[in-house]
Amino acid sequence: MTQITNTNHELAKQLRESRLSKTIQHFIGGQWVDSQSGATFDTHSPVDNTFLAKIASGDAHDIDRAAKAAHDAFQTWREVGGQERKKILHRVADLIEKRSQEIAVLESTDTGQAIRFMKSAATRGAENFRFFADLAPSAADGQSLPTTGFLNYTMRQPIGPVGVITPWNTPFMLSTWKIAPALAAGCTVVHKPAEWSPVSATLLAEIMDEAGLPGGVHNLVHGFGESAGKSLTEHPLIKAVAFVGETTTGSHIMRQGADTLKRVHFELGGKNPVVVFDDADLDKALDAVVFMIYSLNGERCTSSSRVLIQEGIYDEFTRRIAERASHIRVGDPLDPETEIGPLVHPRHFEKVMSYFDKAREEGATIAAGGERVGETGNFVRPTLFTQARNDMRIAQEEIFGPVLTAIPFKDEADALHLANDVAYGLAGYLWTNDLTRAHRFAQGLEAGMIWVNSENVRHLPTPFGGVKNSGIGRDGGDYSFEFYMETKNIAISLGTHKTAKLGVKKE
Repeated sequence: MTQITNTNHELAKQLRESRLSKTIQHFIGGQWVDSQSGATFDTHSPVDNTFLAKIASGDAHDIDRAAKAAHDAFQTWREVGGQERKKILHRVADLIEKRSQEIAVLESTDTGQAIRFMKSAATRGAENFRFFADLAPSAADGQSLPTTGFLNYTMRQPIGPVGVITPWNTPFMLSTWKIAPALAAGCTVVHKPAEWSPVSATLLAEIMDEAGLPGGVHNLVHGFGESAGKSLTEHPLIKAVAFVGETTTGSHIMRQGADTLKRVHFELGGKNPVVVFDDADLDKALDAVVFMIYSLNGERCTSSSRVLIQEGIYDEFTRRIAERASHIRVGDPLDPETEIGPLVHPRHFEKVMSYFDKAREEGATIAAGGERVGETGNFVRPTLFTQARNDMRIAQEEIFGPVLTAIPFKDEADALHLANDVAYGLAGYLWTNDLTRAHRFAQGLEAGMIWVNSENVRHLPTPFGGVKNSGIGRDGGDYSFEFYMETKNIAISLGTHKTAKLGVKKE
């Protein structure tokens, strides 16, 4: 593994010297440009918080340029046939696969995510583009709805230029998840990536440009939420905003877009439960529980950050989780052996660390972890809270780190109450071998997505999204087109209906 590690570090060094040594620019109207103001900001390595790259810092002027470029490009892109869009998006997927190692190393360097997981970032990004590329020819298809005297038929048309605001966790994959269906639908895009991990968005823009996407169809503006983000959500030429991130930010975006009646699609926070009954396959459940909270540094919207365990197996099951957590390898994100790397940013690191004191104050036990690793960087030891109650902050608030809260339950009714007793409702996981209970519990669980006897395994045609404070709308398959497109009904008279006559002079 040492040779692979060295290869990753050598590539990271080359990328720093070639890509990150110069200011990372915006991509507007098919051109790489600096901010109109000349402003920049620095991004830092999560490993040791040293300087990583200088990024152009966009504001209202840059967003205006990008929105106008997207608006102008939309007039022609909307007329490009689905088969041609399909060809271009497949070329994007090909180039993503060709540069997969570069993407993985950049993503690990920028976010602190372990390279073992970022290897799949490029694969999943390419899959997203291929999936929606294949749907592009049928994106406009509607229905035939005949009735007496009329033939009604529907068709879908792209809504127009859209804003896409993506988060700092697994940014490359999540960017493709939003941008690919928008382009397949015939929309144009202004993309604002998170300022904490902006690097791979530039690589994605390069790839799409190389694949032959016309200038202005995809635009990239770096910057902060309060400047570039706010300007994007308020711009009158932007018809819709797709956002992945914190619930509070989603509320701000909804307010900011209200004056221009923007359509919004939100994938927001989660405090997702995994419920383990005593009749479950406990070995498989253990693997899934550990994977779904400690992989990706716990910085995953669908992570199962609360584990609800039936009382009779609570002590033994939490003991096994703690043992597994204590053996998770924390370290250099570019080392293939590493399972958890550093958290993305010092501010987020301090947030996660603050919950260790909160847990003690509220009476929970720290059964594993609860401390930083090393003296530099943003490394946190995988943590398990036991003897927790559902009213504790560690059970109600999204920590978004490698931190798991374990809560005991008595029976099915108690488990369902605990699972639903949070503000969020993105995902839920259920482990039981009772078939009828599985269906009954899943239907009662307040979440947009539920996996039974499984971790999060995505199937791209299925709807992805949450309820309550976890979001609005659904991604995936045809559900994505419902957001990026308008449905139009056309009614054709067959000449047999009678129209009422008004104002006819009586004889």
